[in-house]
Amino acid sequence: MSDLAALGGTPVRSIPYPPWPQFDNSERDGLLRVLDSRNWWANQGTEVRNFEREWAEFTGAPHATAMTNGTNTLEAALLALGVGQGDEVIVPDWSFFATIGAILSVNAIPVIVDIDPLTGTIDPTLIEAAITDRTKAIVVVHVSGSVADMDAIGAIATKRGLRVLEDCAHAHGSTWHGKHVGTLGDAGSFSFQSSKLMTAGEGGAVITKHQDIADLVNSYVNCGRDPGTWYYRHFRLGDNWRMTEWQGAVLRSQLARFPEQQINRAANADLLNLELAKIPGVTPQGRLPGCDSQGNYCYVVFVDPQEFGGSRDQIRSALLAEGLPLTTSYPAMHSFDLFQHADGLAPRIRDFSHYPPYARESFPVTDRLAATSLWFTTAVLMGSSEDALDVARALEKVHGARHELASVVGVEY
Repeated sequence: MSDLAALGGTPVRSIPYPPWPQFDNSERDGLLRVLDSRNWWANQGTEVRNFEREWAEFTGAPHATAMTNGTNTLEAALLALGVGQGDEVIVPDWSFFATIGAILSVNAIPVIVDIDPLTGTIDPTLIEAAITDRTKAIVVVHVSGSVADMDAIGAIATKRGLRVLEDCAHAHGSTWHGKHVGTLGDAGSFSFQSSKLMTAGEGGAVITKHQDIADLVNSYVNCGRDPGTWYYRHFRLGDNWRMTEWQGAVLRSQLARFPEQQINRAANADLLNLELAKIPGVTPQGRLPGCDSQGNYCYVVFVDPQEFGGSRDQIRSALLAEGLPLTTSYPAMHSFDLFQHADGLAPRIRDFSHYPPYARESFPVTDRLAATSLWFTTAVLMGSSEDALDVARALEKVHGARHELASVVGVEY
């Protein structure tokens, strides 16, 4: 019988990793507090306002606005930065759909560039060549908490008069030279969706150091109103992107335990980085010297299919059978289905002729990393060091049985 669990062997791990999301009586008490208050709406309650204050203090940002989700946060931030019809926004090719979807939703034109092979974040050496007289902003994505080169990006933005929006959906707790992500550019967008390192099921926040941007974000979130004016005055085309008091209460509890969780995750990730580097064909996601803390939304490694004798998806299937929880790597954004046919952006965008031919463009680094990365869920970092080391044990086992990997059915989803 094969040693591989996928082929009938005994799995490395039969005990589940710590469940996610995590909660205790603090969340339960907060929800009951909101229930009993009868103020379930953020405009009447205190939970969202207190969370905004606490999140601003945690990140070191002067201003924080809580919102419905981490997609609307990107839209509101782009609008507040003045990005709109016909503006070009430079964006990396590797991220969740929301990153490019938000740009399209404000009728701007995404200009995709390739990524850094070490971190999977935007390659700053490619930004200059992508700038035109229509470029308005750069969107930076801190992939799985590994921080993009914000020194280089900031220098380019200052030189060329561009705004910088940080997509920090993966990067709660990530810092660059001691400063929390989201405070390094003009605005930062966070998600509190169910898989994120802090969650209320859904939710998001925009942080900024600029009062004028904060004022605009708050207006776009609250139906275009301005504070201190009559409730039925609407000064700009805003939306209802307000967070509920229920979410605010849950996120206050999530934030209270986050620092301790972050210490444990970081220690386990550092340990795994050392151990996995010893296995042929396995490269942990890297980080730049300025990234002195990494949030680790997932634990990402890159594998060499040739060294393993099978595809990334066969390796993934073998690891799932060994009891390791994995999610699926993002595909390259330029390959999204909506770019494959003329009505993919309709009816929001009716004339696609002045947009780049995304589906025909080449982004070799993104294509390679998207096809060779394994995304372990953050659960593998939430337990003890021995729990985390099971990732190394499983990868070592699969590599040791690589002559059998061709018999494993590879499934991506």
